[in-house]
Amino acid sequence: MTEFIPPATLFHALPAPFAIKRGGALHGARIAYETWGTLNAACDNAILLLTGLSPSAHAASHAGNPEPGWWEAMIGPGKPIDTDRWYVICGNSLGSCKGSTGPASIDPATGELYRLTFPELSIEDIANAAHALVQGLGIEQLACVIGCSMGGMSALAYATLHPRSSRTQINISGAALSLPFSIAIRSLQREAIRLDPKWNEGAYTDASYPENGMRMARKLGVITYRSSLEWSGRFGRVRLDGDHRDDDSPFGLEFQVESYLEGHARRFVRQFDPNCYLYLSRSMDWFDLSEYGDGDVAAALREIALDGTGLSRALVIGVETDILFPLQQQEQLAEGLRAGGADVTFAPLPSPQGHDAFLVDIARFGPVVGDFLGNLQ
Repeated sequence: MTEFIPPATLFHALPAPFAIKRGGALHGARIAYETWGTLNAACDNAILLLTGLSPSAHAASHAGNPEPGWWEAMIGPGKPIDTDRWYVICGNSLGSCKGSTGPASIDPATGELYRLTFPELSIEDIANAAHALVQGLGIEQLACVIGCSMGGMSALAYATLHPRSSRTQINISGAALSLPFSIAIRSLQREAIRLDPKWNEGAYTDASYPENGMRMARKLGVITYRSSLEWSGRFGRVRLDGDHRDDDSPFGLEFQVESYLEGHARRFVRQFDPNCYLYLSRSMDWFDLSEYGDGDVAAALREIALDGTGLSRALVIGVETDILFPLQQQEQLAEGLRAGGADVTFAPLPSPQGHDAFLVDIARFGPVVGDFLGNLQ
């Protein structure tokens, strides 16, 4: 499989050896990233953006790549993350296939793709790689770390492993650990990929690619990214018209919601490497912040902000209809950070769009993020 690297992507070489939490090390590894705005002379206006599972570093358009990014409405001059003031860095996660080193990359020791020889990946590895990127850019302390979804987990790991590395944090639809429901869904997604005969124990090719497994995995994911309220309001029980229905196929697509899922999945499958999907998915299941609090999540969160030596301020945003990272998980983050002494704003948003709301419901998310950043010193 080839990697999917946006135009004008930048790269930062990670120190070698780059130690991996669960064992092993990487040599010759790199992180793909993009930036917006200008780093000031004091190097104190930098914001690090940590992504969910599948996005690239291309969060917004810029001169080198005018294509809209995955958070286009949020980043730019005069936007909620105002690049007239902030220097924004978005790194592609370690383990991804969008330019950073991962299972779809070449192992310099063998000259072959890593595939399943890539070390077991953790959220902590993603956070450590992002920290190495920031340090490599000459930034000792960030103004803010923003983490969305899986990136919210990475942001917590970043603050835990690198105290005082950021003055503030915005944690969006993140969590201190994965609940059984989300673990179960991701387990099914991984199983769908691994049971596709063309997965071939990770040794697939472009010509023999586990498309059916990836389609099913993506469909399962998309179902959990939105809420039942969103599905009902958007599609109801509307059936496809005759031109779009395959009446000759038993149990074929009949409802508009089925057609939507099929189209969404087909657009995704050839744009993300299956092995990378497996690795990143499992990293979320393994993440448990309580490891840093003697088995207590609240203690680990308090430590992040304890006595004002860690985060001074935080914004925690959750969505009332999120079934993948439900609202009680963001409440837990807010309460724990506040108990450690941080000035925490908790924003439970009533968006009908579930976990994916931060990508699409900009009318709700934009003002909350913009107000928080606008009030930072």
